[in-house]
Amino acid sequence: MMRAAADQMIRTFSGNTSGLCRRLEGKVAIVTASTQGIGFSIAKRLAEEGAKVMISSRKEANVNSAVQKLLNEGLQASGVVCHVANKEDRKRLLDETKAKFGGLDILVSNAAVNPAVGPVLDCSEDVWDKIFDINVKSTYLLMKEARPLLKQGKSPSIIIISSIAGYQPFGLLGVYSISKTALIALCKATYEDLAGDGIRVNCIAPGVIKTKFSQAMYQSESIEETTKSKIPMGRLGLPDEMGGIAAFLASDDASYITGETIVASGGMPSRL
Repeated sequence: MMRAAADQMIRTFSGNTSGLCRRLEGKVAIVTASTQGIGFSIAKRLAEEGAKVMISSRKEANVNSAVQKLLNEGLQASGVVCHVANKEDRKRLLDETKAKFGGLDILVSNAAVNPAVGPVLDCSEDVWDKIFDINVKSTYLLMKEARPLLKQGKSPSIIIISSIAGYQPFGLLGVYSISKTALIALCKATYEDLAGDGIRVNCIAPGVIKTKFSQAMYQSESIEETTKSKIPMGRLGLPDEMGGIAAFLASDDASYITGETIVASGGMPSRL
């Protein structure tokens, strides 16, 4: 009975995209790693609420495909190829956004990698460096480099995509979990300084969301059932559910919220 109700709720949520508010009308957003999964859902939701959205990812074909999907729905979007670890790519992303849309109001840092699984102390130095370069250092640098543009924006905000693993490390995602803890700390370490510029910064900590990135958590029926057994709500999250949270944090409805992390994990434990 409970599962049937949950499945019905998922179907209702997934199909209900009409009648959204237009809280982000006139705003400009960048979303990194936004051609699929959580990133694309966030970009789509921001655009549905009125924002002009710059899609970005490493592969041009993926960027073009994602932009076309949004344009086909009558949404305002453009795209730039950007490997967030590359300084020139980050500069081009910011320059193209300003040239195309006139400025920047919302920065969503979503790019992340996890090239290996295993316990923390089994991780090689190369893997450690890659995870921290993409997941943490690139987020920090993009925040820093986007700051001058954001300062000129309309009630500007930064949204960092962390993870429930930042609070409760996953055994086989040890170093990835540490990087996500570091992002929560980055939010806490910067929000006071950014508040002086009128910029809010917050995190979203998703639980297990049904995306290609997390498919190891549901790649077979038995693994999926094991994963669901650890989630009090008894189901995996949907990318569109993260999009709604991001739209809230980017809007004036969250105008008095900064330095915080919203956990969206279906009840998986995080903190007191």
